[in-house]
Amino acid sequence: MMRILRGIGRAASALCLALLAYVLAGIGGSLIPGNADWQEPDTGITIYVHDNGVHTGLVLPRSNLIANWSDLVRPEQLTDPRYASDHLLFGWGDRTFYLETPTWGDLRPSTAFAALFGSEKSLVHVDHIATPQTANDLRAIRVTPDQYRQIASTIRAQFALDDAARSQPVTGYGRADVFYEAHGRYNAFKTCNEWVGSILRGAGVRVGVWTPFNFGVMRWFDATQVDTR
Repeated sequence: MMRILRGIGRAASALCLALLAYVLAGIGGSLIPGNADWQEPDTGITIYVHDNGVHTGLVLPRSNLIANWSDLVRPEQLTDPRYASDHLLFGWGDRTFYLETPTWGDLRPSTAFAALFGSEKSLVHVDHIATPQTANDLRAIRVTPDQYRQIASTIRAQFALDDAARSQPVTGYGRADVFYEAHGRYNAFKTCNEWVGSILRGAGVRVGVWTPFNFGVMRWFDATQVDTR
């Protein structure tokens, strides 16, 4: 019995050390800049980074001269089409976690634990947002047209459109959001926040080299920046 207890103790200690190492690596990765020489352009297209306290996402215009989402994200896919709006908030994550955790009060340890170890099933979550305004949880970024094109293309490529059955939307939490089947494997290293960070890095925007946590994304963008749309 003592050997069993010692074994359990060693396993628990190893798990705690692994979690600590993960957190420290995530903090460190968020502090090291990718695209360190990036400067926000004087003119361009305004997008936003949104933070709900745990998850981050990207807010883009529903339609402009570069990207039009009307063929993919349509009002009739909402529970109430009247809530279709001029901006879309895109997030990505584990399918089971999304569908079984509509609020943080619904979170079960087994769901969170399973998501950390990864899943081949993921979803894109799209919220319709009317006239976004810069705030602490919604920070504006101005990007060039080419950067915007790259960001929009990367998000579009995440949608699983290769199978007609999989491309059918899944009912969201409320009247203004909906889920779409997605590509990509979610795990502790590719989280919803790292998904946002990788999209921005891929477009040349300055952000941490690895951003598994929401604060690691948001720290790079000024909450007081004036929106000049």
